[in-house]
Amino acid sequence: MIQTIVYGFTIGAILYFFSVGLALTFGTMRIINFAHGMVYAVGVYLFIAFLKVFDDSFLLALAASVIAMLPVAYIIERFIIRRLYGEGLDYAIIATYGVLLIGTDAIKMLWGTTSQPVNDPVGISIEVAEFGLPVYRIAIFACAVVLFLALRVFFKRSIIGRIVVAALEDSDGVRCLGLDVNKYFSIIFVLGSALAVLGGILYAPISSAEPYMGFHILLLAFAVVIVGGMGNLNGTFVAALALGMVMAITGRFWSQAANAMVFVVMALVLIVRSRKLDTD
Repeated sequence: MIQTIVYGFTIGAILYFFSVGLALTFGTMRIINFAHGMVYAVGVYLFIAFLKVFDDSFLLALAASVIAMLPVAYIIERFIIRRLYGEGLDYAIIATYGVLLIGTDAIKMLWGTTSQPVNDPVGISIEVAEFGLPVYRIAIFACAVVLFLALRVFFKRSIIGRIVVAALEDSDGVRCLGLDVNKYFSIIFVLGSALAVLGGILYAPISSAEPYMGFHILLLAFAVVIVGGMGNLNGTFVAALALGMVMAITGRFWSQAANAMVFVVMALVLIVRSRKLDTD
């Protein structure tokens, strides 16, 4: 059971890395961003390529791949996402889904369709109650907690963070103050994309890299954002850990239903919220 709990927190941490960018994008821009999955997947494959360049140095390859994806994220926001502000959600879905398809095809063209494993960079386990717990998985959860606390400080103390939080509440009101909201949206979009790449790289040693990995994580991440509340950063963190635990516990007894149970929980949350709104 201890292994299941650790695995659940690990999956929850990865979901948080990916989902927080989606939560910010929807909360500020009101954009459903499928291109987030492309950035995630391409970033992981670049990481694998950089591992060969840097003689299997995990940290150097991680830093290089995250930096390499920053201009890609900016180009997506500047020339695709920004043109969709104020448009219907269907336009955003079609445009960003197209970016996701392009990224997936590019991966298949450049790296092929076979999955590519990544070695555990730590490779150490600790004995707890006669079970070996990988230190790497514990480190991933610790990184997610640090990220959550860092983002809280960023959004409460920094000028950029305060403007973004205000935009989450009333983006039109922030524009009326004469602030260039698009500039701050670009910063947040690139930040969210960098976190998605980081999450994908951290998850690669646990699973493996394959062309459609962006599709798989997107569905789970949207469930996290919906359960946590669209644009609710604290709720996204709690929902990611909770749904990660749901996946781990369900997978222990019925592995085929692990992902499906996430959407069952999402449906129950939506039903409860709709009934609460009806009563109010």
